[in-house]
Amino acid sequence: MILYPAIDLKAGACVRLVRGEMASATVFNDDPAAQARHFAATGFAWLHVVDLDGAFAGRAVNGAAVKAIRRAVDVKMQLGGGIRDRAAIDYWLAEIGIDRIVLGTIALRDPTLVRRAAADYPGRVVVGIDSRDGRVAVEGWAETTELGAVELARRFADAGVAAIVYTDIARDGALTGVDAAGTAGFAREVGLPVIASGGIAALADIAALAAHSADGIVGAICGRALYDGRIEPKAALLLAAEGPI
Repeated sequence: MILYPAIDLKAGACVRLVRGEMASATVFNDDPAAQARHFAATGFAWLHVVDLDGAFAGRAVNGAAVKAIRRAVDVKMQLGGGIRDRAAIDYWLAEIGIDRIVLGTIALRDPTLVRRAAADYPGRVVVGIDSRDGRVAVEGWAETTELGAVELARRFADAGVAAIVYTDIARDGALTGVDAAGTAGFAREVGLPVIASGGIAALADIAALAAHSADGIVGAICGRALYDGRIEPKAALLLAAEGPI
């Protein structure tokens, strides 16, 4: 299981939110590139970067910070937030060299665009599904739809997407622990590789998710618990790589 440290960008700084509420933002580093270098030096092979302002605006807002991160580190990088059209997809993947993009709102609004991008960029398009009480939330989580998270994921079962980033909004940034069984159930139902997001508070959460690798959980995104020292990075990486003993 791959462990992805999260770099969430708001007004050019690296922040963490609680349940996606922008008013809850805590600034952990005003130099996102330095934060990326720290994660790379610690041993992480991937970064999960989100343009939070972009998710609300529907376009890149923290593009300068994203590009600074890309220049600063030689690790793989996954980017989401405000990528809503083909021009933006091509820009980040073909011009800037982002390894993978996460498409959330347009997976609901324009699934044909997502399918075409997945076909043109094999292994580099991920669908982001953010779930609030089992329903899909979009537009930076500001709008909750009537569509079920499982139903949306199944629409891309044959699209060639690399994975689903599945976020449990109620747990995101709240340090309440993960719902490993629920996420594993989601992965089994959709039949696609799943990257779990939301709730990791301790090494036990990483172990719980890693125990479900056979169900399709291939990765986990960790945020606040890394920033506030609740999780020791090297121990977390070892556990994610080897699984629970």
